[in-house]
Amino acid sequence: MAGWSNFVYMAYYVYILHCADGSYYTGLTEDLEIRLAQHHMGELPGYTQNRRPVRLVFSDEFSSLDDAINRERQIKGWSRAKEEALIAGNWWRLSELSRSREDRN
Repeated sequence: MAGWSNFVYMAYYVYILHCADGSYYTGLTEDLEIRLAQHHMGELPGYTQNRRPVRLVFSDEFSSLDDAINRERQIKGWSRAKEEALIAGNWWRLSELSRSREDRN
């Protein structure tokens, strides 16, 4: 157990911001608090810079960077309806939207 004293837990966060223009932005970071401040201050060039203010509406924590990247990519491929179901925690609706998309393929 001596090796556990050097263990450092790394967390990765996938997050969704609601932008001033009504759109959603999905991102990934190791430090959610700092990243949110950067978005609020307009320090990050790109999508949110001219869509401020932004509001955090969803975040999820991962211990694996690969898992976080996969989740971010998954969400970025979703419809607005699926994003809103996730934000609301409406798992039934999210499941229904996923099923209806599978039926179309």
